[in-house]
Parts: sequence; C-alpha cells; structure tokens
Amino acid sequence: MAGSGSGPVNLNRYRREKARAEKKARADQNAVTYGRTKAEKDLDKARNAQDVRRLDGTKRDDPKTDDD
Repeated sequence: MAGSGSGPVNLNRYRREKARAEKKARADQNAVTYGRTKAEKDLDKARNAQDVRRLDGTKRDDPKTDDD
C-alpha cells in the first residue's frame, strides 16, 4: 500500500469530531437567534415591572355598591 497516507483512519474519531462541529454550529446559530445578554434580560424585566407599576397606579377601583 504505497502512498496510502499516514496510516489507518479512525472513523469513530472522525464521526465524533463531525458531530461536535455540527452541534457547535447549531449552538452558535441558536445563540444568534435566541441569545440575549444578562443586561438585556435585566433591562426588559425592569421595564416590564415599571409598566406594571404604572398601570396599577392608574387603575380605577370598582365601586362595590352593596347598598341594595
């Protein structure tokens, strides 16, 4: 087998490396699609809490008339 390369190829290693590369590519794509920094999440949480407080502050009380 002259000129066959540097020896036998471990197909299991090749398969695992390919699976790792595909998994990393999928993780990178998900990070771009769904990922947000902690600062962005905290900012959204603070804004939502502020909106809830603002709405609760302007809420009217329902007059319960049990005078009947």
